[in-house]
Amino acid sequence: MTTSPDPRAQNTETTDTPTGAQPRRQLGVWHAVSVCVGMVVGAGIFKTSPMVAASLGSDTALYLAWAIGGVLSFMGALCFAELASAFPSPGGDYHFLRLAYGRWLGLLFAWSRFAVIHTGSMALLAFVFGDYLGQLIPLGPYGSAVFAAAAISVLVVLNLRGVQIGLGTQIGLMVLVIGGMLAVGLAGGWLVWQGTAPATALVAAPGSAGHDAFGVAMVFVFLAYGGWSDAATLSAEMRDERRGIVHALMLGLALVAGMYLLANWAYLQGLGLEGLARSDAPAADLMRRAFGPAGEVAIVGVVAITSITVMNATLIAGARTTFAAARDLPRRTALGDWDMSRGVPAGAVMAIGGVALLLVGFGTLTRGGFATMVDYLSPVYWFFLMLSGAAVIVLRKKCPDTPRPFRVPLFPLLPLLFVGCSAYLLHASVVYVKAGAVAGLAVLVLGGLVLWPLSRERGGGSASKKPEH
Repeated sequence: MTTSPDPRAQNTETTDTPTGAQPRRQLGVWHAVSVCVGMVVGAGIFKTSPMVAASLGSDTALYLAWAIGGVLSFMGALCFAELASAFPSPGGDYHFLRLAYGRWLGLLFAWSRFAVIHTGSMALLAFVFGDYLGQLIPLGPYGSAVFAAAAISVLVVLNLRGVQIGLGTQIGLMVLVIGGMLAVGLAGGWLVWQGTAPATALVAAPGSAGHDAFGVAMVFVFLAYGGWSDAATLSAEMRDERRGIVHALMLGLALVAGMYLLANWAYLQGLGLEGLARSDAPAADLMRRAFGPAGEVAIVGVVAITSITVMNATLIAGARTTFAAARDLPRRTALGDWDMSRGVPAGAVMAIGGVALLLVGFGTLTRGGFATMVDYLSPVYWFFLMLSGAAVIVLRKKCPDTPRPFRVPLFPLLPLLFVGCSAYLLHASVVYVKAGAVAGLAVLVLGGLVLWPLSRERGGGSASKKPEH
């Protein structure tokens, strides 16, 4: 999942747009397309494909899963585009959910980002970093966890010192990861040109293609497509209020889906379906097979840098989301303090880093690593996406007079279809009850119990003193 947040919102100190202030409509379609692609494409694609292949029984099913992922992501993005255009706010999902369902659910979502989604994403990406770096520097069975913990620790220290990766660097690194994906496609084409057969059969994989197996595969597919919910918030900044965001999302997600299909085609040409399903680092395995050790080193470098970049963006935005939500609480906590000398919410940075390190330990204990983190965050992620899709319908009834520069087509069919798909993926993410899924849901329930009495109290956070609209 590119859980890569919008870099333009990383310095936001509040969850709501101040009264009278609105985002400027300054983005053209192709500018928005580039930002959309940058938000969605991340290191996850270099790790999720084996999990998808392990759940499916043929290469055709693999291609179909990635294509369906692109279509359903586009449907969800259209729902978020209406919410963002009608209720523009740097708070994004937090703001939409709070408007639709009340303060408690908004705070529960903020808690889920702090304790499950953002921190789980950081741990997940840290395992991607560790798995790929371990291909070059093997440290034994716990090498991936050591690299993962080290990466998180270094990022926390750098952010506490006020060292951040700027927008220009983020865009440059986005270009790097896209170049890496194209190199993977080139490797597959090179092997086909040379007449090299795949390492294993193309049509036989360890998994089966039953309904539950396909649902589990889609959980991993959507993890890689994650980020479109942030991309949809660009709706409030498009010069063309009605068609601009639709064109940007269609083009952006089409480019992402094309690159993902290209990468999976290349994996199949070099590794075969069974080889892909059994690979811990498919891009490294493919590049080594096509171009030797030099190719492997190059792609490991791309994946490592990409993982660090997205982790850093998640830490920056996650800390600010946590800081803003903490100020909504009636009781002051260290999470709501801003260190003026360093320009960072120090308490939130340390808390998110600490939880991410604990999750790395949890993933190591379960011996699942990356897969455990997917189990941990997926049920919570899909629960809130389901509620966000339903919020389109709720807010149409609750705020019928609010101007909506963009309206989702085929209303209410398309939002209901997205809600249904989200509910199915929520079911699929817990159908094989594992320690990660149980832990993620338990953390969410715990947060809900703690936040319920706090949400009933008055006073406290600055956002609570602002009008809802």
